[in-house]
Amino acid sequence: MIKNSYFAVMRIGFLLLLNFWISMAWTQTSEVDGGIYRWAELPVKISHDRESRKIMEGSSPYFDYLEMHATTQYRGAVPNPPHKQQDIEEIIIVKEGLMRFTMNGHDAVLGPGSVILIPPLAMQALENIGDSSLTYYVIMFRSRKPMDMARSDGAGGYLFVDADTITFSENSKGGRWNYLDRPTAMCEHLHIHTTQLNEFGPSIPAHSHPESELFIVMEGQTELMIDEQKFLGQAGDLYLVKPGQLHGMSNASDAPCRFFAIKWK
Repeated sequence: MIKNSYFAVMRIGFLLLLNFWISMAWTQTSEVDGGIYRWAELPVKISHDRESRKIMEGSSPYFDYLEMHATTQYRGAVPNPPHKQQDIEEIIIVKEGLMRFTMNGHDAVLGPGSVILIPPLAMQALENIGDSSLTYYVIMFRSRKPMDMARSDGAGGYLFVDADTITFSENSKGGRWNYLDRPTAMCEHLHIHTTQLNEFGPSIPAHSHPESELFIVMEGQTELMIDEQKFLGQAGDLYLVKPGQLHGMSNASDAPCRFFAIKWK
C-alpha cells in the first residue's frame, strides 16, 4: 500500500515537472536569424481587404520578444478598432501609400518614408486614406529589461515623423535624413536614419558596434557584407545585423539607392 502511494506521488510529480517543461518551451522564443529577409520570399496571408507578410518573430540579444511584419491595406480597407499594447513598443514605417494615424487623440497624415514611434499603453489606430494600396512595416519589441515609461516620457513619448518635413543632409556620396536619436520605453538608445547613395560603392567602411541594426531597402540595389558574407538586396528587402558583427552597406549599381538604418540597444 505504501509502495503504491509512493509511486503515485512520484508519477504526479513527474507529470507536474513535464507540464512545467512544456510551458517553458512554449513561452521561450528562439533568437531571430541575422542576414537578409527578401520581400519576394516572405509568406503572404490574404484577406478580403488586406494582406500581411510575416518577416521575423522571436527574441534578440536586447529583446525577449521581436516581431516584424508588413501589412498592405487595399483602397477602402476597413480600419481595425483602436487598440493599445500593454508591454510592447512599436515602430511603423510607411513603404507606400497614404496613411492617417491616430495616437492618444492626435492625428497625422503620413506618406512613404514616414515613421511612427508608439510607446506601450498608447491608444492607436490607422487608416488607408489614399487612392491606392497602403503598405507599411511594423516592428514590435519588448526589452529584456523592465520597460521605462518615465524614460520614454522624458525623451518626448510618442512620435510622428513626416518624411516630407525632414532636412536632407548632403554629402559626397549622397546624403541622409535623420529621424530620431533618443531613448524610449524599451530601448536605452534608438537611432533611425535614411541613407541615399548616388553611385556604386560603399556607404562607410566596414565596422561593428554594440547595437543591433536593421536595414530596410526603400529604393535601388544594395549589397550588405556581414562577417565576410555578402548579401544582395533590392527595394523591400531587409537585413538584420547582430551586435558586434562586422558589416558594411554598399550601393550595388550605378543608380541611386536608399535605405533605412535602425539601431537599438
